[in-house]
Order: sequence, then C-alpha cells, then structure tokens
Amino acid sequence: MAAKRRASDAAVTTPRKRARGTRAGRRTTTTTTTTPGGGEGDEAAETRRSSETTSSELGAIDYFGVEGDGWASDDDDAPQYPIDAVIKVFCTHTEPNYSLPWQRKRQSSSTSTGFVIDGNRVLTNAHSVEHHTQVKLKKRGSDKKYVAKVLAIGVECDLALLTVEDKEFFEDVDPVRFGILPRLQDSVTVVGYPVGGIAISVTSGVVSRIEVTSYSHGAAELLGVQIDAAINSGNSGGPAFNREGKCVGVAFQSLKDSDTENIGYIIPTPVIDHFLSDFDRTGKYNGFPALQCEFQRLENPSLRKSLGMTSTQKGVLLRRISPLSPTAKVLKCGDVLMKFDGVDVASDGTVAFRTGERINFSYLVSRKYVGDAASVTVFRGGKVIDFKVGLAMHDRLVPVHIEGVPPSYYICAGIVFAVVTVPYLRSEYGKDYDYDAPLRLLMKMMHGHKEKKDDQVVVVSQVLSSDINIGYEDIVNVIVTGVNGRPINNLRSLVKIIEECKDEYLKIELDQSMQLVLAQKEAKKSTKDILATHCIPNPKSVDLR
Repeated sequence: MAAKRRASDAAVTTPRKRARGTRAGRRTTTTTTTTPGGGEGDEAAETRRSSETTSSELGAIDYFGVEGDGWASDDDDAPQYPIDAVIKVFCTHTEPNYSLPWQRKRQSSSTSTGFVIDGNRVLTNAHSVEHHTQVKLKKRGSDKKYVAKVLAIGVECDLALLTVEDKEFFEDVDPVRFGILPRLQDSVTVVGYPVGGIAISVTSGVVSRIEVTSYSHGAAELLGVQIDAAINSGNSGGPAFNREGKCVGVAFQSLKDSDTENIGYIIPTPVIDHFLSDFDRTGKYNGFPALQCEFQRLENPSLRKSLGMTSTQKGVLLRRISPLSPTAKVLKCGDVLMKFDGVDVASDGTVAFRTGERINFSYLVSRKYVGDAASVTVFRGGKVIDFKVGLAMHDRLVPVHIEGVPPSYYICAGIVFAVVTVPYLRSEYGKDYDYDAPLRLLMKMMHGHKEKKDDQVVVVSQVLSSDINIGYEDIVNVIVTGVNGRPINNLRSLVKIIEECKDEYLKIELDQSMQLVLAQKEAKKSTKDILATHCIPNPKSVDLR
C-alpha cells in the first residue's frame, strides 16, 4: 500500500508516493497475555512497531572497546562481532489513553534489544522505552535482570540512552565501537533478540540504499540506511555490524507491504553521533534543528525564468515559513534558497553527497545542533544575498509526542474538548490515521504553523450523552474555533471563556460553520452528574486546574 508523504519542515515536497513503514521494535503484550513462541509477561513481550529511516555522512565515531572473549566465530577468517555486548531490554509501559484522557491504558510489557557503549551506557530505540515505568536489562547467557535508568530519549531520531547503577552489569563487557557510514553493497550483520525465540539472533545482508527518509516514531526526516537483512519485532535497538565488527547502525524499523520483502532500516552512525554528542555536550537531548519552512522545486525552466533567474542559477523556492521560527526573521516567502552552509542546492532540492550520490538538502540541516547558526545564500528580487539563520527545534502546531505529560482535556455538559496531537490521532483512527483521520485535521498536522507560542488545535472529541446535549451525540473530532463570538487559540482559553460566561447561552462555534448551543446555567449544573455517571474524577486535566 502506498503511503502519503509526511510534510517535513526543510524537505522539498514531492508527489512520489512511498510504501508504508513500520517500527521493527518491540513486541508488546499486556502483562497477563501469553505470546506464541515465548513465556509470559516480560519474557514473552517483544517490541512493537517498526518504520523507515534515512542516512548521512559524518566522521567516524570511535568509542573505546577491546576485542576479546565474547566475540562471535572461532574461524580466524570470519568477521568478529561483539555479541556479548548486545543486551536484551525488558520494559513495562503505562501509556496515556488519549481517547479517554482522564485514565491510562492497561499496563503492558515488551522486549527489545540494546548494546553497551562507552561510559557504562546502553543504546537502544526510543520506542522501546516509550512511556516506561520500569526498564530492565539482561546480558547474554545470564539469568539476572538489572534495573536500568533512562538517561535520555531522542524522539526524532528514535534513540534512547540507558545506564545501570549496579557496576557489576558492565563487568567483563567490552563496549561496542562505532564505524563510519557504510557504502552501497557493504555487508552488514544485525544482532538482536527478535520474535521466534529467546536466544540471541544474527542475520546478515547488504546495504541497499542510503537516503533521507521518514522516521516513523518521531515523524522526522533524517539520514537512514536501508538493508536487506531481516529486521523483525524485537530487533529494535540492536546493532548492525560491518565486517570489522564495528557498529554502523541501529535497527529500528522495516517496511511491511504486500509488494515488498526484506526491507529493513538502520539508524546510521552520523545520526547516532549527533544524539550522543548532543547529550555529552549539554547533559540532555535537545533534538535536531529545522529551518521550519516548506519549499517548492524549481525544475521547470519557465518557473525559474519568471523569478528572474538565469539558466545556470539553481535552488528551491521558499513558499511557507513558520511565523515563530528564527528563519522568519531573515528569509521571506518567494526567496530562492541557492546554498546552505556553502553547499549548492539543486533545483530538485538535492545536494552532492558522495561520489555519484545526491541527497535531500535537509540532510545538511540535520547535521547542525539546536542553537547553531547556518549561512544561507538566497536569490531575492534579482539579487543574490547571503544571510545567517538561527536553527531551532520545530515547534509543531500538532505535536508528534507529549512524552511525560498527561493529555489535556476539559468537560462541560458532557462535551469533551481535547487537544489534537499525533498520539491522539493514532488513538482515534489507528495506525493508518494519516489515511483515515478527517482531512481538516491532517492538514493541520502536516501544514499547520503556530501564530502564537501557545497555539493548539482544539476539538470536540466526543459528547457523553445526556438530556442537556440531545442532538449533539454524533459530533466527533470537529475543530472548535470560538465560544460566544470570542476566538480561542488553545484549550486554556476555551476553559476561561466558558467558566467566565454569564450569558444565557453557551455557543460553541465549530469548523464548517457548525455550532453547539446550550443553556449556560443548566449546562454547567449538569456537568457534575455526567461526570459521576461516567466515573470521571475531574472535569479538567491536571494542567488546567
């Protein structure tokens, strides 16, 4: 099945459709479920989702690690892999219930893979420890599980950093060393604990493709490497080794489609290096910066000529800018981006990569760090001008993740108001939410920009049936635009207007010129009884109280 291309801030939009990817990660079960081929609880659960990824080129990352006992193969001519450094990750998850935000989902457990790196740390996938309440690690050949601490989670790059306070865990384990970005047709070996057994698994393949693509967990576009080695549920977070026994990537997603076979993705070492360097420099994960712009390709000669460009000038047309981004202070819609950090940007939005290879110019942006400045050359009004642009995280109108923060909600007269996020859409419409959700919500998700820092998309999530709201029961996920003639820009402003309202009627103004009208006093009075009927402890989420 072909998938809609997610809009990316610094990526050139393209009509090419792409097959859907899934996170290869953990196989999850509720704590009482028995999974075929395994035991119960932690042992049985293997990581859930899998998806797609992209690649980039940076210098080699050389972490300390000594080859010795515990390296695979007794054949002196065979590649040596430090499989004793590959760890099984057990995680207990307690996820928010975005559709019923006053409660949480039932506790579940999963298993996935990680590996020891320098500094007594373990690297794994972010989705492997998403919404974690407890994380435990077990070494190969051991029956003891060690409680782990999560140091950092990189949502965009789908990486997480763990440690174990008990130093015994790291005894006799040589950290994995990192290699450089592989080339096409290089051999890779993926090591991990996938579905199908409880022992460590080793699969081999070759590098098939290196390009910028979507990371499904974080909805970011970063460098990724496609391989044909099998990556299954439970492989998430496992290392991919080259023939020298160095890690060249982390398994994190695969492509599941009726027309595809053996398409897996690994997070390459340049992305890993960015994540680790960011944490080492600042003590926390700050993310990958973005220009927060949308561009149009300028491959048509007439389009370039109409802008006043010569036949030899190239670049991409800036068509939308996030108003709150640092870019908006410097660049304008209608500018043509010709160079980024001194690198020529072609009219199809690509830049030279390695010999014979080109890659989307967003790769150059992803190499920078939040807070960095970049030099850009633009064509504006017939002139070529150089600017310095600050880089920041993309502050999306519809957030991709709200890790560690309970979902916001407000209930009045049985009308449940909620904030639209990607987890909310996934909860409401399933894994294919980018097909099945209402188009108006998808447009907000893909192309919406904040006009104010606290802007949110607020919807009537559902209506809890009662005599006071007769006739409104079928209203689901419709955008709220205002209350009693006053516009709202977030859920807090809606709550304030409703609670301060003294008018005879509450008039909830919705998208598409719809409205909900309620007798104001009766509406507020009915809320208490409706909450009691549905066993809802509070009409407001914690952040609104």
